[in-house]
Amino acid sequence: MNFGMILIWIAFILGAASTVYSIIHLRTNNTHAGSLSRKLELGCTATITLAILMLTSYLVKVSSSYVYVYMHSSVDLEFVYRLSALWAGQEGSFLLWTWFILLMLLAIQYTGHTKELFDTRIMNITRSICLSIITVFLLLLVLKNPFSMYYGVLGSYAEISNWNPFVAAYPLADGQGMNPLLRNPWMAVHPPVLFLGYAAFTIPFAAAIATLLIDDGRWVRISRDWMRVAWLFLTAGIGLGGFWAYEVLGWGAWYWTWDPVETSSLIPWITATAYLHSQTRVQHGEYRFLAPMLAVVSFILVIFATFVTRSGMWVSVHSWQDFTLEGMVIAIFLVMLLVSSVVLLVRRYFEESEG
Repeated sequence: MNFGMILIWIAFILGAASTVYSIIHLRTNNTHAGSLSRKLELGCTATITLAILMLTSYLVKVSSSYVYVYMHSSVDLEFVYRLSALWAGQEGSFLLWTWFILLMLLAIQYTGHTKELFDTRIMNITRSICLSIITVFLLLLVLKNPFSMYYGVLGSYAEISNWNPFVAAYPLADGQGMNPLLRNPWMAVHPPVLFLGYAAFTIPFAAAIATLLIDDGRWVRISRDWMRVAWLFLTAGIGLGGFWAYEVLGWGAWYWTWDPVETSSLIPWITATAYLHSQTRVQHGEYRFLAPMLAVVSFILVIFATFVTRSGMWVSVHSWQDFTLEGMVIAIFLVMLLVSSVVLLVRRYFEESEG
């Protein structure tokens, strides 16, 4: 096990421990548990940051004994594409997405007007939910570690994916490099913009679940600005992606062909737009059911879009792989989100009906 793998495991352990201590703090109001949870969260963020810097360094230097580097970087790539290789594959994309959520979680606790809610019950529940989601993402990184190394002679992708640790290691000096369709200037912009939007949906979702649990109207103060951020970056990501596809794939006179992944990204954009309209009336006591529902549904649809892309279940130019263990984890996570959210929303619906 190399140092990069160790970092991913440490991040997972720190994230899981932070989640557990945050729940203990919620249930017992133990200030020591809350303080320890925040320290573990900072440690997790620092570890993931270091992991990203390490992987980026390997991609730039084309340290092709790492499977991910070999698959997505090469000596013939320009510097900008070697950097972009960080999000060219599944493992790097999840690493970047997880990092964005961690940074946003720190931002809502320590910056802006939301820091006034620090250590309130609504903020602590929101934080616990965000940490639980981060832990699932870290589990995916553990299962599909971006620092896996190739041991053996140069062979097919199947051989690289199923390397034999008992065979002597041989460096793959040049690297295979990313898919030629990805070698486009938009590769440096479109994916990170889209992942910023996806990550920002986590905050409104967590705040909405929190208010469904304890009925605290201050959830809007947490969710409002972050839904705007999510909407803005998702809008930019969809637009840039459409232009990129028009330019590279030759879609004729149209920037949109209803590709499954495009469509699955458009749907949460629609629900997020509806939420932004509904939140203007929430402060007047209206839409107590509709606003949280739209925030919850938007995030679930983002996870669904991710599932479609990563599992390869739908034929799409964006699909990366067949249905694997990682796809199963996302599917289980999606079902858990659906079931828990439906239960809370049904309870809120009947409360509103009786009221």
